[in-house]
Amino acid sequence: MKIEILGMGCPKCKQLYANVQDALKAAGKEAEVVKVEDLAKITEYAVMTTPALVIDGQVKSAGKLLSAQDIEKLL
Repeated sequence: MKIEILGMGCPKCKQLYANVQDALKAAGKEAEVVKVEDLAKITEYAVMTTPALVIDGQVKSAGKLLSAQDIEKLL
């Protein structure tokens, strides 16, 4: 599983990254977690607001900070 956090390094993007780590730990799953800060790559996903969460190439959330519990449900 590959999880991407799309954002330019804002505090919400950093928190989303931490929440993803917590969700993976709680679910007992492993994944490649990558921060994507390159604007060109972010726009490839047609995301207009960040932070955004992408799991295996599919945008699951954009423009809001998901809790670890919300992310765990998406895994």
